[in-house]
Amino acid sequence: MTNSQEFSFKISIIGDGGVGKTSLIKKFTKGTFEKDYIQTIGAQFSRYDIEIDGDLINLIFWDIAGQDDFKFLHPLFYRESKGCIIVFSLEENDLGKESFNHIENWQNELKKYCSDIPVVLFANKVDLIENVNLIKTNIQEFIRERKFLGYFLTSAKTGQGVHEAFNIIIEKLYNKNKTSSSEL
Repeated sequence: MTNSQEFSFKISIIGDGGVGKTSLIKKFTKGTFEKDYIQTIGAQFSRYDIEIDGDLINLIFWDIAGQDDFKFLHPLFYRESKGCIIVFSLEENDLGKESFNHIENWQNELKKYCSDIPVVLFANKVDLIENVNLIKTNIQEFIRERKFLGYFLTSAKTGQGVHEAFNIIIEKLYNKNKTSSSEL
């Protein structure tokens, strides 16, 4: 007889519109990438199951639209989130700059509705930039100040960093809940 357990985690993926949230989820769950941008309306969710140490993990990724038109729905979408991924774009244009500047707003909004859940930061579209080291140094202090669980350079297009980035929050949630359920 095995002592395997089953866990379910809702993970919200937030950030400005156009930063690649949907593409990252598709890359992680299906291994695919579509280069045409399709705006998420409201929110959409994806289910994905993985196994860790014989235990089944049911994941529900909530892909929350980043456009201001849907901001009034955010409190509903955040409900019961166990973890969160904030995505910004590394593109050297207005979207990149603004999405980085809005990280703090996204994190503050998240804290308002979810208190202290683990948050990972994805710097997406790393395949579109030249000097990765410059970005790494600029962001380290910001990460420490904001107390993120981790920070990853990702590319939904090439797959760089995607699995490592998703797995860090999944493992954190699993280990936290595995420990608390074994103490019962």
